Amino acid sequence: MHVMWGKVEAEATACGVPELLWLHGQAAEVGVNLWKLVFGLAFSQIPVSNSKRHLLVNSRMERFRSLLNHGGMSFGQQPSDNAALIDNSETVHISSLALLKMLRHGRAGVPMEVMGLMLGEFVDDFTVRVVDVFAMPQSGTSVSVEAVDPIFQTKMMEMLKQTGRPETVVGWYHSHPGFGCWLSSVDIQTQQSFEQLTPRAVAVVIDPIQSVKGKVVIDAFRLINPQSLMLGQEPRQSTSNLGHLNKPSIQALIHGLNRHYYSIAIDYRKTTLEENMLMNLHKHVWTEALEMDDFHAEASKNKERMQRLVALSDGYEKRVKEETELTKDQLKTRYVGKLDPKKHMEDVGQKLIEDNIVSVSRQLIDKEATMPKKNGVASQAEGGETMEVEDDL
Repeated sequence: MHVMWGKVEAEATACGVPELLWLHGQAAEVGVNLWKLVFGLAFSQIPVSNSKRHLLVNSRMERFRSLLNHGGMSFGQQPSDNAALIDNSETVHISSLALLKMLRHGRAGVPMEVMGLMLGEFVDDFTVRVVDVFAMPQSGTSVSVEAVDPIFQTKMMEMLKQTGRPETVVGWYHSHPGFGCWLSSVDIQTQQSFEQLTPRAVAVVIDPIQSVKGKVVIDAFRLINPQSLMLGQEPRQSTSNLGHLNKPSIQALIHGLNRHYYSIAIDYRKTTLEENMLMNLHKHVWTEALEMDDFHAEASKNKERMQRLVALSDGYEKRVKEETELTKDQLKTRYVGKLDPKKHMEDVGQKLIEDNIVSVSRQLIDKEATMPKKNGVASQAEGGETMEVEDDL
């Protein structure tokens, strides 16, 4: 800036207005005022013709604008082609392990907010990869979370390096249980502290309440530079059609989406081994049907169902007696919205019989499989081969 203002002083001296050089201190804060003073008032005092003054002002303004642009002060002009802007196709790739950890952590903290740090790397200008996360010890309220504990973070990073996790912190995550994905004022302040250390830090918000199987309510955000908005610049540029942004909710737009922060596309990239592991996580095996339940649990379940049947039978008997005493008009509204004992008695009885039949069948199969076998030799008239013969039980 000192070099730039030195050039400005030289330009002003060449114009014959050395008495205005004392204004350059104030003009450092508001460069537009210096522009008006130097090239508006100064040239009005120079005794030259209007045409020459116009040409001189235009040439000086162009040189002054180039000086300001070299100094990083564009004043509403479009950014140059070499300016580093975040692209719309930037994607955050979250691993399966990190997603499962965030969901489990968020579910465990309901109804309170929880937070943690994300580990990964910035692959290039378009890719942020998150491979793992870890929770932070904090006590949050329903609308905000506390700051990160640096001592715990340092110790945790050292322990993770010993276990083969050399990745760095690429951002943080926190949960919004039940009220969508957006950033509050406290979350924006926390994100500002992260972006001061890492300009490309990402804030991930996950909703464990609204998330269901097959659809995770999650979103990633990054703050918008307020200076770029004041200068009329776009926070991001579009150079590709890759990536897909979720349609923002009205609640997120109310809380400052696309005004104070913008959303980043999220992708879940899995390897073949991870897909096989996730497919086998809840895979049913045919031997599960042969597993026997605990006898005490089975007996208590049968007892509970029998008591339920007795209560339903009493209710059904009472209902039959009432039907003989009430009129047709009274019967139309007598049992509206009430439990039908006959239907429930059939369901409970059928379930009780089916479970006991399956339990007895399991016991017989288990007994058959654990009984010692006796080998018998039976001669065959044709081949004379031996075969195993089991005695009838």
